[in-house]
Amino acid sequence: MQTNTDPNEAKAVLQFWFEDCRPWQWFRQRDGFDALVSERFGSLVQLALAGQLTRWEQQSDPALAMVLLLDQFTRQVYRGKPQAYSGDAQALALSQQALANGWIAAEPQQARRQFWLMPMLHSENAAVVEQAIPLLERFADSGTANVARANLMELQRHGHYRRRRQR
Repeated sequence: MQTNTDPNEAKAVLQFWFEDCRPWQWFRQRDGFDALVSERFGSLVQLALAGQLTRWEQQSDPALAMVLLLDQFTRQVYRGKPQAYSGDAQALALSQQALANGWIAAEPQQARRQFWLMPMLHSENAAVVEQAIPLLERFADSGTANVARANLMELQRHGHYRRRRQR
């Protein structure tokens, strides 16, 4: 089922994340930032999780906005709850689609390539995370690849991310 959303909503997601926010905001837990994301984009997160924005998956920019809604914004909107990871499988499928379509390779901005690949880094499938490491080295940066390496080691040791099970 499709929902008639304003095509500018995908652009608003990208502008917010890549232009209005600062990189330090992406990875630090801040209640105020979580509240801002929830207020501005919570309804879009719900639509994305419900499969009502699949039209966005057909072009690179809206698909990247979908990845952000499913893989990043869920972590702000549902912080501390199991739903924080509820979009991971959908985001991973989009990330793999973007890789197959050449969208990641064609993306000129390193930060955007990094977030295309984040669903792979977040996967609890060790094979997926292992596949992500050289992609992150190539398309993002060695620091993010090192996070993926640490994630891989945790998955190999425990079979899951312990921080997700402690909630």
